[in-house]
Formats: sequence, structure tokens, C-alpha cells
Amino acid sequence: MEYLLHTNGLTKQYGRHKAVNAVNIHIRQGDIYGLIGRNGAGKTTILKMISGLAAPTEGEFSLFGKTGKEAYQYMSRIGTLIEAPGVYPNMSAAENLKLKCLAMGVRKKGVIEELLKTVGLSNADKKKVKHFSLGMKQRLGIALALVGDPDLVILDEPINGLDPQGIAEIRETLSRLNKEKNITFIISSHILEELSKIATNYGIIHDGVLLQEMTREELLAKCSERIELKTDDTRKACTVLEGMGIEDYKVVDASTIQVFERLNDGGDITMALAENGVKTMGITVKNEALEDYYLNLTGGTANV
Repeated sequence: MEYLLHTNGLTKQYGRHKAVNAVNIHIRQGDIYGLIGRNGAGKTTILKMISGLAAPTEGEFSLFGKTGKEAYQYMSRIGTLIEAPGVYPNMSAAENLKLKCLAMGVRKKGVIEELLKTVGLSNADKKKVKHFSLGMKQRLGIALALVGDPDLVILDEPINGLDPQGIAEIRETLSRLNKEKNITFIISSHILEELSKIATNYGIIHDGVLLQEMTREELLAKCSERIELKTDDTRKACTVLEGMGIEDYKVVDASTIQVFERLNDGGDITMALAENGVKTMGITVKNEALEDYYLNLTGGTANV
């Protein structure tokens, strides 16, 4: 499968500390890729290397099918908003965008008005940025990242510090751009619950190491309500479940089966297994919230 972006052993080391350790991420055209991790997990460092703002200590990345020096020729097709938006506070939103357009050689007529409309700042085009709310500054940062019609937009914590309305506005803007213009997004955050409302794919990073990559469907399946059954014979247990008419189940390992239907029939399942000589070593109903799943995977609540 061809990826718009993938990394191969991407590593960044400062002295003896590996801020990013052999990370392999895979992003297709049209994805909204959520890079999830606690503060200090290495998210920003990864994004800086991908966008050409920092050089990897080891490893490489492929961009639009090109690697090495060839990949850097495609940096103009990437828009970035990493850390705080780089704006001039005494200038208006339109003036900030005009400077970015001049720097990138964008002379298309009406592009500034179009960008302001896209991010919902049409009515604030002449207002000085120093009078903007945090949400307005973030939207302006996104508009700046969109200058030049990039294929890939990298956003570092774009909802950090926003109120619920501001978060919803940013989410709606990104979703619309993804659907209407097929822009691929990489969005970093430490708030899985919010990213789950927009992202199509996820990479979970902890202490510089990528723990998991999964689709939205795979993540929701891991967090769905289910019966977790521990037995001494999973093969025979599956036969018993199917004999009961239960088809929506998954064998996790040699002793564990997850059942996703008839969640109130735990007693009947245990009895049927016993009648067929299958020992039940444990049976529980689980319903793990997204944040709980993330915290369990990364080992607790510190520094979230």
C-alpha cells in the first residue's frame, strides 16, 4: 500500500535522551491522523522532523513516495501549525495572511478572503490579532497553514486551551476541509476523547515510543461493551457459544474470548460451558472508556 507519509525508524536524540525512539507511522491520503500522547511524549518532536523543522538523529521518512533529499523537495505541499501560531499581534488577520502569501509566492486573487471565510474569520479580517481570543488565533494559525493549498496539514495541539465552543468550531472546520478538499491532517493531542470525534486513524505514543497504530473502528472496538471470558479450552468454548447462537465474539489469546452480544447472559454462558466440560476461570462485563483505555495503555494518570 502506498502512503502519503510514512516514517522508518524515526529517532531524535538529545544527549543521552531519546525524545523519539524508532517511530514508524503510516498515513494515507485523506486520513485525519490523531497522534496521541501525554505532554512530553515526543509528539511535537515527531511533527517538527516530518515538517523539516528538525533533523532526525536516525531513521528517515517518505513523503509522497519520495525519501531522503527528494522528500524535502515536497515540503511546499505541507502546511504546519506547530506550537503557537507565528503571527504579528499589531497586524490584522488579513495582513498576516498577506505576508505569508508573499513569502510563499501565492498571488491568486481573492485567496486571503477565501482563507478567512474557510476558518470563520471573515468578520474579523481588519481586527488586530492582539485582540483575538485564543480560538480565533488558532483559526488564524490554521488559515496560515492552508496558504498554498497544501496536501498535508500538520497541527500541533490545535485545541489546547480552547473552551468547548472553540473546540467544536475547530473540529468542524477541519472535518469540512478534509471532506471538501481531501486534505490530509496530522493532529497531535493529549485528549483522546476529543480526537475520537474527528480522527480516522490513531498513533499512540509514550516516552518517545509508538505503542499502537489503529483505525477509528479498531479503537472503538477495543472500548466497546463486552463479556470477557477466561476458559481452559477456547476451541471447545467457541463451539458451545455458537451452539447457543452467539456469533459476535473474538478469541483474544489461548485463554480469553470476548463476546459482544447477549451481555446479560453471563450466567447462561457459564452454565452451558460447564455442561460441556469447559471450565470458566473468569467472566466479567467490560466497558472501557476511551480515556481509560489510553491511560491503561500508557500506564497511569501522571502528566496527562
